[in-house]
Amino acid sequence: MRKPSIWQLSGLLLVSLLLSGCVTVPDSVKGSSPTPQQDLVRVLSAPELFVGQESRFGGKVIKVDNRNGMTRLEIAAMRLDDGARPILGSASIGRIFADVNGFLDPVDFNNQMVTVVGPIKGTEKGKIGEAQYSFVVVSVTGYQRWHMSQQIVTPPQPIDPWIWYGPGNGRHRGGYWGPAPWGYYNTGPAQVQTILTE
Repeated sequence: MRKPSIWQLSGLLLVSLLLSGCVTVPDSVKGSSPTPQQDLVRVLSAPELFVGQESRFGGKVIKVDNRNGMTRLEIAAMRLDDGARPILGSASIGRIFADVNGFLDPVDFNNQMVTVVGPIKGTEKGKIGEAQYSFVVVSVTGYQRWHMSQQIVTPPQPIDPWIWYGPGNGRHRGGYWGPAPWGYYNTGPAQVQTILTE
């Protein structure tokens, strides 16, 4: 039996590292179908065609209405990214009612970002302010409440900013490794970015 070469092992390691960095949809909102319906604009244009079809929508919770044995979330839906997270800063594409079995505390869900998955039950008339609106109703089988966090994104830096200082390259001659003194670093401003996490 032939031993694997160092190139084969390093290739395998590289592929596994690349695949581990892929974005995945959380199990709580994966659903049972391979591709749940996520196009709310299409559903709103002909809702009767989508009744019973599994859907996945997400956005900001506008209102929480507790009823006997059920909680209804009114969600201002937004487009979702590849990880089923609402895309922050994107405009609302419509409103849905998400019916969740059990009690959800309004304190935990008001003004929070969520993603829900479940079959479309149809539409229901309601109001946004004083305007009449036809809400898509989803019977929720799974949901994910997202947490907002901030991260600092620094500008890209050079690959190897360290250089040798001191007299000569030999041993015991003094000198040290350190950053270049002539502005080798990108001193552009760091940005604070808001992201959604599980």
